[in-house]
Amino acid sequence: MGKSLFSRILGATIPYSGSIKARVVHLEPGHAIVVLPDRRRVRNHLNSVHAIALANMAELSTGLAMISGLPSGINGILIGLNVTYEKKARGELRAECKCTVPSGDTRQEVPIETTITDKAGDVVTRATATWLVGPQ
Repeated sequence: MGKSLFSRILGATIPYSGSIKARVVHLEPGHAIVVLPDRRRVRNHLNSVHAIALANMAELSTGLAMISGLPSGINGILIGLNVTYEKKARGELRAECKCTVPSGDTRQEVPIETTITDKAGDVVTRATATWLVGPQ
């Protein structure tokens, strides 16, 4: 129940990210796994997951991996997102992000990569989110 409750609270706290109803299945500093169940509400007219839902999932996974390890008094804000779509996204999807958490003692731009795969393990989307990290 902890992962489901956390995912619901996250969606309530960040309404736009919550709109895709992704589930956070793993979270530790520098590592996040987010799963997007297959639902009609995230599909496009081609019956695949909409590009913006994938971008949303990419931003969410990079932000969780990075922000979960930041020390107190340090924050991050997304300043760029580069997304490439490699295959039609269908079925349940999984975004996994592993990164080195910056110390944040000086303001810096930090590029963080994530990969979104389908049930077969095929990469459907790759993204690099650039976060501006530093003292509040």
